[in-house]
Amino acid sequence: MRILQNIVKYALALFWLFVTGFPFAFIFLSSMKGMMEYFTTSVWALPQQFQFGNYVQVIQAGFHRYFINSLIVTIVAVFIVAMSASMAANVIARFKFKFGKWVYTLFLAGMMIPIHVTLIPVYNMTRHLGLYDSLAGLVGPYVAYSLPVSIFIFVGFIQDVPVELEEAALVDGANRYQIYWHVILPVIKPAISTVVIYNMVMLWNEFIYALVLLSSPSKWILTLGLWNFRGEYGIHFPLVMAGLVLSVLPLIIAYVFFHEQIIKGMTAGSVKG
Repeated sequence: MRILQNIVKYALALFWLFVTGFPFAFIFLSSMKGMMEYFTTSVWALPQQFQFGNYVQVIQAGFHRYFINSLIVTIVAVFIVAMSASMAANVIARFKFKFGKWVYTLFLAGMMIPIHVTLIPVYNMTRHLGLYDSLAGLVGPYVAYSLPVSIFIFVGFIQDVPVELEEAALVDGANRYQIYWHVILPVIKPAISTVVIYNMVMLWNEFIYALVLLSSPSKWILTLGLWNFRGEYGIHFPLVMAGLVLSVLPLIIAYVFFHEQIIKGMTAGSVKG
């Protein structure tokens, strides 16, 4: 029976590896084809000759600039979200004040607002503030878009932190700021990992805000750079595939090196008691 269970377990693991790995393998093999080969042969066929020139063209088209812009915007926005959301969640979960539940409900309501509804107001606000066509103008909407779900995650974790830890710190003479930095933050590291990973993936792949708020090619992020690989009458699919491989590669490398922390962060708190 144990052998049968192991066979079933490994069979399911191999099946899931195929399901998750096949799309990336398909994109990689397609990026190695020429334009004519891509349209004249089966999409499932292996490349007749590996075309590394597609990657050279992507890099020469400014991929490094798009990559750096995405890196800057994502890191800054995720840092602001993690700090501000954890502070707000700490107040909501620990402080009793008038309309506290309404404030939390207001944050949760932000999760139900479609992103497309906010495009025109955000565009007008960004132009009035003089931040249009700048990376700084993109950080604000990213932070606002990411705060509701981040606060929701943090509140759930902080509510599970024993109040006795904070009371002991108060007895030792710590103030609320010291409790936050030295008691709350170390305990909710799994929540911080979850928020950082979730928002990093979401913002790294964001497109619609960047399309509306950026116009200069020098300010484009990766998603806009990939969108630019299109001609007047069609799209250069092998170049798009090569760009997708290069843009996904950092996330895969990060997962290889930090998969243990990622798994701990995503599963922490799933078992209570």
